[in-house]
Amino acid sequence: MSVVGYEFLRQHLGLAALPPRRIAVIKPVTRIERSTDRVAIPATVAPSFDDPLAHLLFALKHEGTDLAILIEALGQIPASRLLAELARTPSGAYIRQACFLWEHANNANLDDAPPPSGTVTPLFDPDRYVTGPGQRNARWRVDFNGLGTLDYCATVERTDAVQAGLDADLPGRANHYAASLGGVMRDRALAWAYLHETRDSFAIEREAPSEDRARAFVALLHQAHERRPLDEDYLVDLQQATVSNAYDRAAGFRQEQNWLQGPLRGAAGITYVPPPPELVVDLMDGLMAFANHAPDEVPALVNAAIVSFGFVFIHPFMDGNGRLSRFLFHHALCRAGALQDGLILPVSVAMKKHEVEYLRTLQEFSRPVRERWKVEWLDEGRYAFDYRGDPRHGIYRYWDATEAVEFSFRMAEQALEVELRSEAEFLASYDAITRQVNERFDLRGSDLATLVLSAWDHQGKVSKRRRDQFRPRVPEAAFDFIEEVTTEALRNNL
Repeated sequence: MSVVGYEFLRQHLGLAALPPRRIAVIKPVTRIERSTDRVAIPATVAPSFDDPLAHLLFALKHEGTDLAILIEALGQIPASRLLAELARTPSGAYIRQACFLWEHANNANLDDAPPPSGTVTPLFDPDRYVTGPGQRNARWRVDFNGLGTLDYCATVERTDAVQAGLDADLPGRANHYAASLGGVMRDRALAWAYLHETRDSFAIEREAPSEDRARAFVALLHQAHERRPLDEDYLVDLQQATVSNAYDRAAGFRQEQNWLQGPLRGAAGITYVPPPPELVVDLMDGLMAFANHAPDEVPALVNAAIVSFGFVFIHPFMDGNGRLSRFLFHHALCRAGALQDGLILPVSVAMKKHEVEYLRTLQEFSRPVRERWKVEWLDEGRYAFDYRGDPRHGIYRYWDATEAVEFSFRMAEQALEVELRSEAEFLASYDAITRQVNERFDLRGSDLATLVLSAWDHQGKVSKRRRDQFRPRVPEAAFDFIEEVTTEALRNNL
């Protein structure tokens, strides 16, 4: 199989960058054909010789923009090669993009370059990618319109799933639905959302919060609507509020290596190695700059997914990163003004029900990154870590957030249309059931609540255990009537 473009660069130059989403290969086809993981290239279109710059320009034209591969590859391509190509085609969009990136990759200027011409070109094709505001480089007539900066940038392809999520306007639908509930019902549904978002965010970490910790996290979720910009001090405050062990509370971003570990013993059990500590401040500066400026330019749910997943991939603290990453999802939506009047989407509730999918989305990034590290077991709880990737740590700086965004759209849809809507419908049904029962029977409020909830959870049936428990003060006819009206309510909710 003859590879071309980005995969040729990876193999030919020995790059540490992760493979492209689709590998371009020469196939007996008459036109370029794209599938899930391949781009079939006709031999007549492919570069005709093993010249890295030719393959790089081919990739920019036909495969899109992969900053991790581009920056690492351009560090190995001599300036003379780019200058010669620029002299041949001074108005070429892709050679100008390559020159623009070469200067960043090599921290040097192409001083002898002939004056480029041609119309201004975006680095990321807006028809193919979700993009940010363009920052023009007048010299190369290139607009950098990535989701971040040249030092930290996520990429989101406009896949069918991403475009469908953008078109769905989930935040707008959530605001409209919450407003339709009316004040009292809306407040009750939101109280449920805050509590269960807290419970399930901890449950994903295999923890059950105490009442005090749950109350603190609920308060934290309410703070998301304050729209405070992210900085290290604020994130430290948030971390301290979510971690109960005083020894695990941070004073700043971590200054030591951490890792995630699975059930296996020794180095084989290390499932993910975040960036080394000396890189954390730099990467967090990039992520926080994006988080603070994206709300005006980037769709809110795309912004939230990048901030949430980007944070957990950097893992800036020794503990509490998972819960904080899910809080930052809400923070990003609120900072963008996407959710009104204290509304939240209980995405952690949805994630808890789709944990396998959540883990798979995280592993889409963590597994290949783990392969760039040599880990040596020293003794129990102690390891030596040796990074075998590129010196610029491009795998952490330039990451493909497409899967994370697609997953986030699915969870937001689930949070609105299943979790929040189901709870509001339950509350309306509960009110109707208790009203009907109270019109016929004089029961204690706590007894009635327990019996209705029990019947609701058991497909309309009051269990024998509950009947025996409450029979001394609840007439038999009341049990039967509770079953009747609850069954009818359940049927109406189908």
